[in-house]
Amino acid sequence: MNAIISASELASDLAGTNPPVLLDVRWQLSVAKAAGEPPFDGRAEYAAGHIPGAVYVDLDQELASAPGTHGRHPLPDTAHFGAAMRHAGVSAGRPVVVYDGGQGWAAARAWWLLRWTGHPDVRVLDGGLTSWEGSLETAEPTPAEGDFTPEPGAVDLLDADGAAALARTGVLFDARAGERYRGEVEPIDRVGGHIPGALSAPTNENVGPDGRFLPAEQLAARFKSLGATEGSGVGVYCGSGVSGAHEVLALAVAGIPAALYVGSWSEWSSDPERPVAVGPDPQ
Repeated sequence: MNAIISASELASDLAGTNPPVLLDVRWQLSVAKAAGEPPFDGRAEYAAGHIPGAVYVDLDQELASAPGTHGRHPLPDTAHFGAAMRHAGVSAGRPVVVYDGGQGWAAARAWWLLRWTGHPDVRVLDGGLTSWEGSLETAEPTPAEGDFTPEPGAVDLLDADGAAALARTGVLFDARAGERYRGEVEPIDRVGGHIPGALSAPTNENVGPDGRFLPAEQLAARFKSLGATEGSGVGVYCGSGVSGAHEVLALAVAGIPAALYVGSWSEWSSDPERPVAVGPDPQ
């Protein structure tokens, strides 16, 4: 099954006999601005207009637990996540399509969590809401309660020790911007740099100017050129397990399975005992 769906395919599926559950996960990374710019409000964006039938999902509240020693977006409590998904109408026997405002990061986080907890049919709207050419609605739907019961472990998950080991024995991609990987800037976490042995592979290079993923063959060529050869273990991390999920999604489009280190740099860098590499050299 393809991990992404086009807007035209989604419109067709919504008109079919078994339409997917639609989840709207609009979110942006909030970084304090000197000018006092208000934080992004995904629920307000949703209320102003969403794809008909879509249910809003809050990334910070429903797709993550509270920030702490395990990073800025640790895994959510399984029971809490399951309740949120059932409230949104998610059932094991019904497909799910997730979208966000167009960046794809938040939608990919929801996609990854649903896959990790065992949902068999979930896709991301390629290009997000900006690719949708149909009408929008402001009414908030009240879907029937779903029956989805999360069963974690359906796809691979890395912890800090696993990520460190994979950087030595396989391929560990750092999905953040190159300047953060090199340690030239670090706007959020305690220290800049990367996990020793990790390779820089910014996730924004997996999409075109329209925000849609590059063709599968181009993505496969990119990742193979970076070392993701057949038989090699592949993992991804980012700042807090959000943009990294987008890179895992890009790898899935390319036909390359990959594990996600959810704690990512926000967890790794919080421990001064863990080694930090800087500069363009992975080591």
